[in-house]
Amino acid sequence: MNRRRFLLTGAALAGTHSFAAGTSARTYDTPQFSTQDAAWQSAYDQALGVLAANVQILPRYAQPVLIEGAAYQGIWLECGPHESLLYRKFRPDVARHGHQCFFALQRADGQIPCNHKVSGTGFGQIQMVVPIAATAWELAEATADDELLQQAYEACVKWDDWLLRFRNTRGTGLTEGFCTYDTGQDNSPRWRGIAPQCPDQDARKFAPGLRLPRLCPDLSATTYGGRVALAKMAEALGRSAEAARWQQQSQALRSLILRHLYDAADAAFYDLDASGEFVRIRCDILSRLCGEQVVDQPTFETLWSRQLHNPRAFWPALPLPSVALDDPAFVRPIPVNSWGGASQALTALRTGRWFDRYGKAAAHARLMHGWCEALIRDGSFRQQADPLDGRFTQGGPPGYSPAALVMVDFTWRLAGICEAGRQLHWQVRPGHAASRGARFTLRTDTRHRAQMTYDARGADLRLDGRWLGRIEGGAARLITGESGQPLSLVGIEEAVQQLRLLMPHRPPRLLTLGPDDRISLG
Repeated sequence: MNRRRFLLTGAALAGTHSFAAGTSARTYDTPQFSTQDAAWQSAYDQALGVLAANVQILPRYAQPVLIEGAAYQGIWLECGPHESLLYRKFRPDVARHGHQCFFALQRADGQIPCNHKVSGTGFGQIQMVVPIAATAWELAEATADDELLQQAYEACVKWDDWLLRFRNTRGTGLTEGFCTYDTGQDNSPRWRGIAPQCPDQDARKFAPGLRLPRLCPDLSATTYGGRVALAKMAEALGRSAEAARWQQQSQALRSLILRHLYDAADAAFYDLDASGEFVRIRCDILSRLCGEQVVDQPTFETLWSRQLHNPRAFWPALPLPSVALDDPAFVRPIPVNSWGGASQALTALRTGRWFDRYGKAAAHARLMHGWCEALIRDGSFRQQADPLDGRFTQGGPPGYSPAALVMVDFTWRLAGICEAGRQLHWQVRPGHAASRGARFTLRTDTRHRAQMTYDARGADLRLDGRWLGRIEGGAARLITGESGQPLSLVGIEEAVQQLRLLMPHRPPRLLTLGPDDRISLG
């Protein structure tokens, strides 16, 4: 990574966009979406309202952050930084503070708090899923924020050291789980009989006599993903030797996960308890391993066919339940806040980190559409739903940030414009509810103005007012460079699509695209 890309410091960013708690996000050049589908537009606008209301200033950190909302009056390490990253186009200051608050509250020994709430700052578990190093790196890279890059690198190096000192008591090199909240899976049968928090609310301790500590695939994957990000940060900071060390350490940890925590006969990853036995419950450990790209493509395809895309396991009407449907441990009836089977908005929100990377854009479309339809029907933005019928669990207050982010993020991933590094992904879906007379406008990280405008037959794509092309008839993703140069076309529907592609200075093309097909346009 060329460090010259990191030219805009955090102070400069703060000066560019002036915000205070409660300030309308419209003071920033935010993404704009409109559709003639009244139900979709209403749900989208309500989701933005939920997110705006959940931007708050908490005690002991005097800057606005996006809290979890609903019953959760605070920000959690497992999800808060990732959610703030996804919200960054609407509130860049909130995205930055969603990371910096954890760094500011980090202890001298390197421990990052598991949460920061109205009621206090927690250190009673590690509660990590999406690595804060990974989201900090992505945010710093996208916004050219050298100050955040330096701060995140130093904090996450200390955090990795803390995990190695206090969560490697068995000396295996894998990251250990001591309590239920370590993985954020409240009320999961995976942790049946294990206390929610560590003894004395001290994440360095575990209760004796419960076959603890466990070697946890997902916690180890989070550590692995953090090290991958640390390697990229070190390279961007000009620390090549440190980058090489992080690369070596990340790959060593990946090998340990695959060697010790994967059961090929079951096509599943499991905890390994202190007696050397697998805890054989098939749960969303699998999606978390995919989220950090721990498994290679051939192994993923096995997981995909036998587990993740299996209608009897993790691919029901509302995909990715927290426990496989055919696992005896699935909890029914579904209670409130249950990682024992309910399909969780958090898990859905994380799919943007791995479906495309494993070449499953078409299946992702089905998942995203199902979640958006369920959210539109319910209208209250709650935490979880029944995987069989998509009905959200009632009880407790509505207004859950991850559910609102699912509605917003998936709208753009289904029928709008997304950035992937220095590429632009133009998702064109004529006939989809979200695209009915729709217009999407996005200011890219490289300060281009991307716009997609739909009519009854298709959509026109423009960058800084310049016409890039048009797709008619069928659904497809056009991938371009940051300046609009065409690169490829990808099939994004499970059914075969017949479409017409028009581009400047090229003859019109009639194309057939199957699921996940890719056609080079270079």
